[in-house]
Amino acid sequence: KEKLPALKSVDTRIIVNFWGKTIEEYVEVAKILDKEERVDMLEMNISCPNIKEGGISFSSSPQAVEQVVSACKKAISNKPLIVKLSPNVQDIRPFAKACEESGADAVSAINTLVGMAIDVERMKPVLANITGGLSGPAIKPVALRMVKEVYETVKIPVIGIGGIGNWKDAAEFILAGASAVQIGTANFVNANVCKEAAEGLNEYLERKNISNFNEIIGKAVS
Repeated sequence: KEKLPALKSVDTRIIVNFWGKTIEEYVEVAKILDKEERVDMLEMNISCPNIKEGGISFSSSPQAVEQVVSACKKAISNKPLIVKLSPNVQDIRPFAKACEESGADAVSAINTLVGMAIDVERMKPVLANITGGLSGPAIKPVALRMVKEVYETVKIPVIGIGGIGNWKDAAEFILAGASAVQIGTANFVNANVCKEAAEGLNEYLERKNISNFNEIIGKAVS
């Protein structure tokens, strides 16, 4: 009611990230977004606590991922479904595979890493919840490694996320296996970062005499 009407005049694809506290809540939100003409794709955030399972994150096991992803996929009529993977696991590959086998059209990697900060004067955690999501340049090496692992595991597209601040960062993710990238934190520093990154990538491809973007996907790890 607040955000989507404002996006009607924007000439670009709209991908909505959504989450829930139960499988039923995920499905309910997916159905609502599926009916919105202005929404082109849906992205599930599965790093949320499942209140019916004692607060354990939906991303805690491949089985839990399979349940929530398959339920949402069945609830959506024709919009592509992307699943955003958590890096806070021992091995991200089984989770990516569970998404693919449950009908996900793509996966995005990675979500934030769990971190914390301490206020030394107050001698207390800075965040009210004690821990929180760490994003930005600090997580880029971890994100690159996980994108590479996911790319080698699934056949569906991988969207790279984590510390991308310019075209060169974006190119690294694509060379590691990403078919597309997301830029988040850097937008707070430079509102034009997405436009500049796209222009930089085009110039990079021209300089390398590469006519098809797909030629460089996973090239560094193939």
